[in-house]
Amino acid sequence: MTAQEIRQQFLAFFESKGHRTEKSAPIVVKDDPTLMFTNAGMNQFKDIFLGNKSAKNARVSNSQKCLRVSGKHNDLEEVGVDTYHHTMFEMLGNWSFGDYFKKEAIHWAWELLTEVYKIEKEQLYITIFEGDEKDGLGEDVEAYNIWKELVPEDRIIKCDKKDNFWEMGDVGPCGPCSEIHVDIRPQEEREKTPGKELVNKDHPQVIEVWNLVFMEFNRFSDGSLKPLPAKHVDTGMGFERLAMVLQGKQSNYDTDVFSSTIGYIEKLSGKKYKEGTFKGEQERVNIAMRVIADHIRAIVFAIADGQLPSNNGAGYVIRRILRRAVRYGYQVLGLNEPFLFQLVELLSLQMGGYFPEIIAQSQLIEKVIKEEEVSFYRTLDLGIKRLNGIMETVPDKKISGIDSFELYDTFGFPFDLTSLIARENGYSIDEDGFNAELQKQKDRSKQASKIDKGDWVELLEDDKEEFIGYDSLTADVKITRYREVEAKGKRFYQLVFNYTPFYAEGGGQVGDTGFIRSSEEKVFITNTKKENDLIIHYADKLPANPRLPFFAAVNDKNRRLTSANHSATHLLHKALRDVLGDHVEQKGSLVNDKYLRFDFSHFSKLTDEELTEVEQLVNEKVREDISLEELRSTPLSQAKEMGAMALFGEKYGDLVRVIKFGDSVELCGGTHVSSTGKVGLFKIISESSIASGIRRIEAISSEEADRYINDKLRLVNEVSQLLKNPKNVSKAIQDLLDQNTKLSKEIEGLKAEKAQSLKLDLSKKILANDGVNVLIEKVNIDAGSIKNIAFQLKGEVENLFMVLGSESKGKANLTVLISDQLAKDKALHAGNIVRELAKEINGGGGGQPFFASAGGSNPAGIESALEKAKGFLV
Repeated sequence: MTAQEIRQQFLAFFESKGHRTEKSAPIVVKDDPTLMFTNAGMNQFKDIFLGNKSAKNARVSNSQKCLRVSGKHNDLEEVGVDTYHHTMFEMLGNWSFGDYFKKEAIHWAWELLTEVYKIEKEQLYITIFEGDEKDGLGEDVEAYNIWKELVPEDRIIKCDKKDNFWEMGDVGPCGPCSEIHVDIRPQEEREKTPGKELVNKDHPQVIEVWNLVFMEFNRFSDGSLKPLPAKHVDTGMGFERLAMVLQGKQSNYDTDVFSSTIGYIEKLSGKKYKEGTFKGEQERVNIAMRVIADHIRAIVFAIADGQLPSNNGAGYVIRRILRRAVRYGYQVLGLNEPFLFQLVELLSLQMGGYFPEIIAQSQLIEKVIKEEEVSFYRTLDLGIKRLNGIMETVPDKKISGIDSFELYDTFGFPFDLTSLIARENGYSIDEDGFNAELQKQKDRSKQASKIDKGDWVELLEDDKEEFIGYDSLTADVKITRYREVEAKGKRFYQLVFNYTPFYAEGGGQVGDTGFIRSSEEKVFITNTKKENDLIIHYADKLPANPRLPFFAAVNDKNRRLTSANHSATHLLHKALRDVLGDHVEQKGSLVNDKYLRFDFSHFSKLTDEELTEVEQLVNEKVREDISLEELRSTPLSQAKEMGAMALFGEKYGDLVRVIKFGDSVELCGGTHVSSTGKVGLFKIISESSIASGIRRIEAISSEEADRYINDKLRLVNEVSQLLKNPKNVSKAIQDLLDQNTKLSKEIEGLKAEKAQSLKLDLSKKILANDGVNVLIEKVNIDAGSIKNIAFQLKGEVENLFMVLGSESKGKANLTVLISDQLAKDKALHAGNIVRELAKEINGGGGGQPFFASAGGSNPAGIESALEKAKGFLV
């Protein structure tokens, strides 16, 4: 049975049980500040579990793409080393939202595994929650009794909270779970040691394959548990592990999920992957190929969902995964040039049927990955040079933890590569020192990003919070709940209203600010964000009496200017597609009251002519004053028929909001002007590259554009007045530049003549002293000319020892030059000499054995420095 067939059978089975098949949510999380990536199938349903949102369908199933490389669920260091951990993986799941519960979930799981997939019942073991005294929870007797109907009691194992109580995090939905483990060891091993003894013991062939979570509770920040509004089922089965079981393999990586990718890596490297357990070089090769085969999937899916590699946040995680894969290819497989990007097409063919986004984005994904690889190979080259320099300077052949950490942190050079190169050259490395520096960095980062949230204080029951800000900027509201938050040493409050005119940050648009006012006080709203589907208002203080009714008002000027910039991005998007082609797609945006930023796919720098044409097209649409057509609650299929593009990495519901300005049609939840004329003037400020195949335009509109143009006109007028108001300002400036160039050349010529004259004078002052030609003088010439004279004299005079002092703009300068042979014969070092002489001028300097210079703040010390120089020849 192929992996594709396994996935399809799972979905078909639950469709037969009344489940609706949902598409996978994006792997990159956009509306939950507690998560960077989707790390479990339940993430997108969290608000349903909490009762903040109603489920459209009581029963759903899907195959959810997940990524576990940060936070609580961090498997990165195990990936590739063992045979069953992954960064990106698929989670097959079925959910019940207040519908069926333990009995159906257990019976259907058993039916699917044993009757549809036909796994031998004797290979399966069950775990249930044994209870936890601290939480006041007893054994999950209900689950135990249900399982007794299906399997012998000796195959049911009672486990503690660590293994059989699933929690999303420190707070949030949770509940007891029942895991199904499978023993895929050979028959003779199963007869020797019962699988029951190896469950939850990290045995690579006795593994959890399916987790049935019975979501019953909500964990609060004080550790207490309270029942959820309804009981839910949340199951997750590892697709890759299931394929291993059904295809009779001993490793996930030996299944057809990975085999074609590993086969291609074999061709690239000329090395062979072998199934089984090995030691030595073959183990290193196997691990490297597993790492690459796993990591390329995570990278491809993240970029397809809109997350580009970068130096911070989620982008840094993707860059780290990519560099880990490249490093294994470089160190172990001898792949010394970019190779990861070549795997994109293969992966698209293999997985694009179920995940069409990677086919549609494959060209962009290839370019982004290749550019990242090229950049990292440059980093490796620079790091090796830096490391060679360190090894030349350490006296005891031991590289310190600080040096190795600097290579890692500043230069991006992997520690294990530093360690490998050091050992090959006979050097040791202070690993404990490195780990200490790394821990300090982690502690700093953790402290900087630490957010302490109190539990929600419920003031008023409210079924669904509503946003009314499309139609009104003010409203009479009530606070339904609030919580206290501390982040980066600052304490503030988050408020939720029964309905709100405040737009929550999303779709690139910043959140609204404003205030709420009661009969007693006024409280400012500093930001508005969305956490899943909950609109949260930020305030520096909590109203003294939060139960009072409040008048809420959005900062109307900021909203108006932000809306103008948001509408301008739509016009810009359409203009870019008209000028450059239909390959242009939005890849990110930022819209606030000051400016707009628009990222889009395009593979070359825009010419000045293209930028001008784009800007003119936008301004034409502005002058046409096209009225906004806002279509709320439009079926997604109908919106697409109208020409609206769905952005990759966004999850849309069945009903969407469509924004039309003439032939500009987009799916958008942001705020907009009522007609394009209110955008005012549109002006592009810059165009640049942010990644291979991704360009960025920054622009302004409305008042900011007026201010920009007025400032430019004012500057032109000032320049014109300085030039005595010529008819052609540009020509007048060019004439000045030409004149300046001519005068500069004349000055350089005069300097050269002066230097040549000085050189002749100095050559006459050279005195012979015991085989050494000595020149120690104060001169009146700039430092550049001194250096030229020095090297000319060096080429003309044997055994020259020269020290020149000069003063320029109140600063003292010293130059020391020694002929190469003289420096060697007399053991003289110009750098050491100039450092000693610089003490006389209150300065410092250095250089090579034959040439060095120094500067100082005391010109009066030049004479004493020159006198002191004579002592070095004694």
